[in-house]
Amino acid sequence: METPWTHATVLLNEAVDALFNNVSEPISKEADGTYVDATFGRGGHSRLILSRLSPLGRLIAFDRDPEAVAQGNAITDERFSIRHEAFSHLADLPGGSVAGVLMDLGVSSPQIDNPVRGFSFRSDGPLDMRMDTTRGESVAQWLETAETNQIAEVIREYGEERFAGPIAKAIVARRQERGPISTTAELAQLVAEQVKTREPGKDPATRTFQAFRIFINAELEELQQALEACLHVLEPGGRMAVISFHSLEDRIVKQFIAKHSRDEYDRRAPVAAPKIMKLKALDRIKPTAAEVTGNARSRSAIMRVAQRTTA
Repeated sequence: METPWTHATVLLNEAVDALFNNVSEPISKEADGTYVDATFGRGGHSRLILSRLSPLGRLIAFDRDPEAVAQGNAITDERFSIRHEAFSHLADLPGGSVAGVLMDLGVSSPQIDNPVRGFSFRSDGPLDMRMDTTRGESVAQWLETAETNQIAEVIREYGEERFAGPIAKAIVARRQERGPISTTAELAQLVAEQVKTREPGKDPATRTFQAFRIFINAELEELQQALEACLHVLEPGGRMAVISFHSLEDRIVKQFIAKHSRDEYDRRAPVAAPKIMKLKALDRIKPTAAEVTGNARSRSAIMRVAQRTTA
């Protein structure tokens, strides 16, 4: 059944153009390749990729969210398949078999807007935040036993929240006095009481919710593994395009591309041949003013594009 929550795909044309080297006709060399949409979501990027493929082309999608996988299973195109797996499972694909990989990081609008998923502080719901609701523990379950220093470390590291200590102490004190926090509204109110100052227009709970979501889904670890997998699965000349929505993700992508976009010399063996660079950085793209006006959630997006070298 169609849900009431919709999703506006960010950098739709820009991302697919980058993968296909700006070639839009399904009679080109690019159109015959195998592509990966590593974060299917609601399939906006996937459907446009399929429109660019020739009859020989293939698209493999990944997503952890059962609701997203159900949307993907509704696509009847025989060139398309979807896997209910995290995108770190890119590494399972044969080496050098993929012409392009697209990653659209973070959460989708249906995940945020559906209170049952527990991602948003704007609507009350169970404190879950799992991208894959079939496995793992929810944020509420983790907070039932997590120690003060562990909670503070997560909020500080993944949310870059300067009030991490007071928030963590308040969470544990609340648990000891009245039982664990179980809803998003409870957590948002508790955080607001501890955050004394905040940037104009930003909810006090924003950073803490981001931190717990990233931690409970191991998002940054998954990203690191997926980036490494790209070096394995991309064919020479194949492209990767990664859309990030906050500085922690973008920093990882930026540093990964920079690291592999230069020859590496072993200082301990100065006469040895260098390790040849594996990637070539191509572009950094942000949404247009028109896209941001039409979809405010796109305003922080940054897409970085790189190409696998032939070495």
